[in-house]
Amino acid sequence: MAAGAGVGSAGTKTALITEVITGRWFVVFASFLIMSVSGATYMFGIYSGDMKTTLGYDQTTLNLISFFKDLGSNLGIFSGLINEIAPPWVVLAMGSLLNFFGYFMIWLALTKRIPKPSGWHVCLYIYMGANSQTFSNTGSLVTCVKNFPQSRGVVLGMLKGYVGLSGAIITQLYFAFYYNYSDDSKSKALILLIAWLPAAISFVFLPTIRYIKPVNQRNEIAVFYKFLYISLGLAGFLLIMIIVQKTVSFNQIEYGGSAAVVLFLLFLPLLVVFLEQFKIRQSQKLACVDSSPLKIVTETGGKQGKTEYSVLANDDSNNSVSSVSANGNNAIEETRWWHWKNIFNPPERGEDYNILQALFSLDMILLFIAGTCGAGGTLTAIDNLGQIGISLGYPKASISTFVSLVSIWNYLGKVFSGFVSEHVLTKYKFPRPLMLTLTLLLACVGHVLIAFDVPNGLYAASVIIGFCFGAQWPLVFAIISEVFGLKYYSTLHNFGGIASPIGLYVLNVRITGYLYDREAKRQLEVAGVSREVGQELNCVGANCFKLSFVIITAATLFGAIVSLVLVARTIKFYKGDLYKRYREEAEGGAGETVVVQNGGERGQERKVGL
Repeated sequence: MAAGAGVGSAGTKTALITEVITGRWFVVFASFLIMSVSGATYMFGIYSGDMKTTLGYDQTTLNLISFFKDLGSNLGIFSGLINEIAPPWVVLAMGSLLNFFGYFMIWLALTKRIPKPSGWHVCLYIYMGANSQTFSNTGSLVTCVKNFPQSRGVVLGMLKGYVGLSGAIITQLYFAFYYNYSDDSKSKALILLIAWLPAAISFVFLPTIRYIKPVNQRNEIAVFYKFLYISLGLAGFLLIMIIVQKTVSFNQIEYGGSAAVVLFLLFLPLLVVFLEQFKIRQSQKLACVDSSPLKIVTETGGKQGKTEYSVLANDDSNNSVSSVSANGNNAIEETRWWHWKNIFNPPERGEDYNILQALFSLDMILLFIAGTCGAGGTLTAIDNLGQIGISLGYPKASISTFVSLVSIWNYLGKVFSGFVSEHVLTKYKFPRPLMLTLTLLLACVGHVLIAFDVPNGLYAASVIIGFCFGAQWPLVFAIISEVFGLKYYSTLHNFGGIASPIGLYVLNVRITGYLYDREAKRQLEVAGVSREVGQELNCVGANCFKLSFVIITAATLFGAIVSLVLVARTIKFYKGDLYKRYREEAEGGAGETVVVQNGGERGQERKVGL
């Protein structure tokens, strides 16, 4: 009997482990790990100086490379369209390959293992490496939003928050791995690390990231709060390490201990996943829950004797609404995202827009303009932190501190906007677009601190700009999902991200880079020094970035005004019950099919064996 009990216990444990790995909470955990190493674009400030020196670029060329980095990290239309027709693991696999190839080629160039590449080659390499971030976002983030549609703000805040922490996480790891390297070699080793580490983690979790039927779970938000507390602990530890490592010299063992704590906190959410899956298992045993999906079939009279059905299906492969037309026993699924019909006559806000209806919507245009101004300005500041610090006379050791501060506060901004906006929306009907307006106004403060070189203001500016950049994205992506629906969210989510590189190109490449180089040339002329061919331009003093950030402040303020127009257009929508539709879908009876005839009159209900 004891042996039999042991076998039964082992079988139960094996079954629990299988349920954990195949459950939707494990998808969240795997997505945390993927996101935690997907923010290599935020570390550009650490190695951009070496890239400029080694390859002999001026500031305008470096800013052009920075633009292609951010273009790659935000141009996710391709990953979105691929995700519409392929499972998430395909998208993640493609992203892993792009990540490794792009950054590995940059590493080869900086270590001179290949001939010096031209500027456009480096732009292409960094575009490919950064573009992998859109594939990881689409493959994991969009999947989690569809798996938890009633907690989308929280999901977006958590996952984007881990992306924000990734810069500080990778920094701790590379300090431990490459302690014995010279300062010149460390930044090159960092590029190699961000080439292989994100690719390896994505490949490990490829089979586990997938769509799973949403269900109503009473403690769903409580579970996400447990994840939040763990991630806050991780962020707090990273912040302490940033401060301590700035004042105290660490040896390799101490850096290794710091990295070990980081890894422990990264994997701690797995314990929450196990406990939650065990509770689900116990409740299912007690309630004998049947997890068959609900299908609602609407039957209407079609053209030429055809019968048209609209099927709302919750299944593991697709949580969207699909249209099916049938003639006799034959059914053909229609793809309607590209149809021009009714392009300027979209459904009500909150229903499923097709892609063209959403793109030509005034709501999307306003949101896009606000995002362009806001993200363009904050990204310009983040990408130029190294050059700004040097120009304003900050110690070189402070540059990595600025990058880490941006990373930490980027995280805090994302989880704050995700959780707080969800809370005030649910409890007070506070519209998310208004939260976006407040975020853009706060960003103006950070830009002003840089423009007028407030003493030690760059530390405060790093905090404010990192927070505002982080806070903006969960808000933008949540607004898109709420106003335009989830059916084509993979593509629309990525379209919203394009605002960032457009704003960056105008504000960083065309304005900031140009004005920096102009001031640097003026300083050479005043000093009576002639510039040699290929010599990098270095600017010193407050005037290097002053005019640029005055312009950026004005642009961000304009974006805030545009977002207020969106607030006025959507305030009535946000006063309603946004998630009613998704609650009703998740509450569908087990194995029940509801057939509604003649476009809305309830017909019959019957149980089916699914």
